[in-house]
Amino acid sequence: MPNPGPEPGDRQRPKGMPLPRKFLVVVDDSPEFDAALRYAARRARSTGGRVALLRVLPTGSDAHWSGVRDEIQRELRSEAEALLNRLGEEAAERSGAQPLFLIEEGDAQDAIHKVVRDDPEIKILVLAAGSGARGPGPLVTAVLKQGAAFGGRKLPVTIVPGELTEAEIEDLG
Repeated sequence: MPNPGPEPGDRQRPKGMPLPRKFLVVVDDSPEFDAALRYAARRARSTGGRVALLRVLPTGSDAHWSGVRDEIQRELRSEAEALLNRLGEEAAERSGAQPLFLIEEGDAQDAIHKVVRDDPEIKILVLAAGSGARGPGPLVTAVLKQGAAFGGRKLPVTIVPGELTEAEIEDLG
């Protein structure tokens, strides 16, 4: 039987050509998130990579409310998809490439481990650090305490100051 060729949507790359670099950004509601997205998009543009946007949904635990929990999860997923589509437009405009959208449930650190393990093209995790009394944020704190081994491999982590201006990001990227 002849080889049917690649599946539709499969990316073709010349043999020996490295995989494109993906910059993973965790989409959260923190004020500094925008700096992480802008920085990752700028770096993706300057290196020929692309942005991967990860939204982590909380999980419910009350089994006796499973019908309500399922409806809440559907609603949260729908909201996450709308948010990623909106942010994806900005990321595509800034980076020059369509971003990858990822939605996981559970703990943010576990979700990062999973997506990094599942996608070898993710090469850098970009986080933005908060400042002031709030501290750098839970993900930045966890990375600083536990190191940068994600999904069984070491992953460089770029921590962007959350208060960087657009001009400063352009200069760095």
